[in-house]
Amino acid sequence: MAKLVLVRHGESTWNAKGIWTGLTDVGLTEKGKKEAQIAGKAIKGINFQIAFVSVLKRAKETLEEIEKILGVKLPAIENAALNERDYGDYTGKNKWQVRQEIGEEEFLKLRRSWDYPVPNGESLKQVYERTVPYYQEHILPELQKGKNVLVSAHGNSLRALVKFLDNLSDEDVAKLEIPTGQVLVYEISPDGKILSKEIRE
Repeated sequence: MAKLVLVRHGESTWNAKGIWTGLTDVGLTEKGKKEAQIAGKAIKGINFQIAFVSVLKRAKETLEEIEKILGVKLPAIENAALNERDYGDYTGKNKWQVRQEIGEEEFLKLRRSWDYPVPNGESLKQVYERTVPYYQEHILPELQKGKNVLVSAHGNSLRALVKFLDNLSDEDVAKLEIPTGQVLVYEISPDGKILSKEIRE
């Protein structure tokens, strides 16, 4: 049985300020590096053969911190399919100021819902439409070969992937929160089925 480990990057400089980051390429804070190191300690017993990572710096830096803890340098495949959601016109805006401007109900739709349109950006559904096919075509085959796979990505690309893996409804995925540095460990059978799931922090 193979293990699929999903890690959300540690706190970024814009996370710390409450700013919607999206595709803006910012790095980790010192706290974010520590979160990544804690993630590494949580998965220290797993022998990984390959890693997949978004092209954004905060995900790559998270992978680097985990590798330091594990004492390995993994073959890593970068792909934009794993990038964070594009927040369009909201990129660079403070989340809490936006909440004051548009109200709690609209804010929650914008931030968490499945198919809420974002001006010049992506809905979670659109993120799903790039992330899940990438998983099926590139990550799943590695798992089916029996390889343990580490994925370092983002809150929304991982929410989209978890929606698929856990078979969550559109309503349930709206309630799903993946904090910075959180680790999700799946055990995958050779035919691609989920055998178990645990959260490690």
